[in-house]
Amino acid sequence: MRASRLVQLLLMLQARGRMTAAALARELEVSERTIHRDVDALSAAGVPIYAERGPQGGMQLMDGYRTRLTGLTGDEAEALFLSGMPGPAAELGLGTVMAAARLKVLAALPTELRTRASRLVERFHLDVAGWFQAGEAVPHLAVLADAVWNERRIALTYRRHGGPVARALDPLGLVLKGGIWYVVALADGEVRTYRVSRIMSASATEHAFERPPGFDLAAHWAESSAAYERDVPAVEVSLRIHPDAIGLLADLVGWRAVRAAIRSDEVDPDDWQALRITIDWPAEVPGRLVALGDAVEVLAPAVIRQEVVQLAERSLARHRDR
Repeated sequence: MRASRLVQLLLMLQARGRMTAAALARELEVSERTIHRDVDALSAAGVPIYAERGPQGGMQLMDGYRTRLTGLTGDEAEALFLSGMPGPAAELGLGTVMAAARLKVLAALPTELRTRASRLVERFHLDVAGWFQAGEAVPHLAVLADAVWNERRIALTYRRHGGPVARALDPLGLVLKGGIWYVVALADGEVRTYRVSRIMSASATEHAFERPPGFDLAAHWAESSAAYERDVPAVEVSLRIHPDAIGLLADLVGWRAVRAAIRSDEVDPDDWQALRITIDWPAEVPGRLVALGDAVEVLAPAVIRQEVVQLAERSLARHRDR
C-alpha cells in the first residue's frame, strides 16, 4: 500500500510541480505527517525531492527530473491500453499520436507488465459503433478538437431541418455517445449540444474565449442527458406480443423500455405476452409497431391501434395496386 502511495506522490509532483504537504495529504487521503515521512523515504531512496518552508513553500522535485513508469501495476497497465480506442483517436486527428504514446508507454514498462499489456491488445478490441452502423462522417472533428483545446471560437454552418444556418460557437468539449460525436458549446450565452455529423463547414477564428468557471463537461453531459431522456414525449401502449418477437420489439423501441414494461400475469389463450410499455416519440410509435407484422396486437390506446390499422391498410393497398 505504501509503495503505491509513494509512486502516486512522485507522479503528482512530476505532473503538477510544487505542492504543499496539506494538498498532498488531501489528494492521497493521509495525514501531513505521513506525507513528510514519505518525502523522507523518497529522498533516502535517491529521488531528488526537497521541501521549502514559508507561505510559498512546498514539496517539489529537482528541475528536469523524470521517473520511468515503473510504478504502474498490472491492472493499471491493462486499463491504460484498453482505454486507447484507435477509431475515435483517428477521427480526432490523434491516431499517430495515440500510437506513438502507446509505444512509449510500452517501452517504459517493466518486462512483465509489457507482456500483460501486449496480451491485452491481442485479446480485446473496443468497437464503439452500433451494429449495422458504418459510422457517421465527421470531417470537421479534428478542427473542433483543436478549437476545444486552444479555446478558439468556431465559425460553422450547421444543417437543420429547416435548412443550413450559420453559427459562432465557443466549443467547450467533445463527447462520443453510442458511436456518435457531439460538441458541447456556448452559443448566445447558453451551453448547447450539436451533432458533429451535421456540421457542413467549420473553421477556427482568431477570437479566443474563456471557459465558464467550474464548467465540468462530464457532469454537464450527465445532467443534460438525464433531462433530455426525462423530457422526451412518450406514450403508454398496451399490447399482446408473440414471445419470439420480444427481441425485435426491443430493437424498435429500446431494451430499457422493454425491461421497464409491466407484464400481465393473466394466461393468454395463444401463449402470447401482454405488456404495458412506455415508448418515446408517440408520432413514431405506430410505424415501429407495424414493423412487427402479425406478431403484435395493439390493445390501447385506441388512437394508436387505429393508426396501426390505417398504416397496415395503406401498405396493403399500395402493394395490391402494384
